[in-house]
Amino acid sequence: MKKIKSEIPIFFSTDDNYIPCLSVAIHSLEANSSDENNYRIIILHTGMSILGKAEVKRMETDNVRISFQNISHITSKMSKELALRLRDYYSETIYYRMFIPSMFPEYEKAIYLDADIVLQDDVANLYNLDLGDNLIAGVTDQVINAVPEFRTYSKVGLGIEPKKYFNSGVLVMNLREMRKAKIEEKFLYRLLNYNLDTAAPDQDYLNTLCKGRVYYLPETWNKMPDYGEKCDINDIHLIHYNMFRKPWHYSDVPYQESFWKYAKETKYYEKLKKVLEEYPEEAKKQDLLGGDKLIEYTKQIVKAEFKFADIDDDLYEDDLDIMETYKETDETI
Repeated sequence: MKKIKSEIPIFFSTDDNYIPCLSVAIHSLEANSSDENNYRIIILHTGMSILGKAEVKRMETDNVRISFQNISHITSKMSKELALRLRDYYSETIYYRMFIPSMFPEYEKAIYLDADIVLQDDVANLYNLDLGDNLIAGVTDQVINAVPEFRTYSKVGLGIEPKKYFNSGVLVMNLREMRKAKIEEKFLYRLLNYNLDTAAPDQDYLNTLCKGRVYYLPETWNKMPDYGEKCDINDIHLIHYNMFRKPWHYSDVPYQESFWKYAKETKYYEKLKKVLEEYPEEAKKQDLLGGDKLIEYTKQIVKAEFKFADIDDDLYEDDLDIMETYKETDETI
């Protein structure tokens, strides 16, 4: 009797501008996939072009299928609120992962990956973890722990011990438990009623909403090149080129050889090389300033009269049903 392959859902969020990098991420996933599994990649977006979707769709293999989910019907109702606190290189795409639990009730668990990653291992090994009743699995954010001001921000601004603050670019999401805990409704309530200043918008929401119910993964499942412990590249499962320094912008990024290894096997290799060669000096200066600006920004948030650490979820428990209705209607609050 033929064994039925399990389906592993993997979510990305992107727009047309990020397709070259997304393609490298998808190719690395495929290169490390197993014939024993079926992988379903779902791209969350709010208006990818037909051409852009066709380019990504061409990357399908026998056991890796790619589909697209437009979530404009949700995000259009709160576009001003979603954009209000965005800065630097952030776009509204960072929030898309918040809507996965309700939009995909057929799944009890899923993987979420940022597009600026490269896999060096089968993502099934991440998906097959037993999360118990934890809401999410992730890796402690090494950027937060590397900077004293960020550690203070995590502890004082968010009410989370820095070593418990996880990076949201690589997640195993326990969708069943997230639905039961009404994580999405709580996010919407906080966004529409408070919309507080944040250092890392979606990441701060997830950390505060999932506090105490997080399965912490080894750093090698979300290795940030410039932060944390130095690792042998062969011991790393997943590299996450986060923050400002990307291998397609800088030629001295640690572990960049893995990115270019997979990039070379995509149609975007020459384009990405050209981006690297032509990345302007002024942009590099702005990247350097970006870190300093973020430090100053967190210092101001910590001084605020009301911040994430002060929110009491119990106070608005009765209002969460309203948020659920809000998602399902065309009415605005």
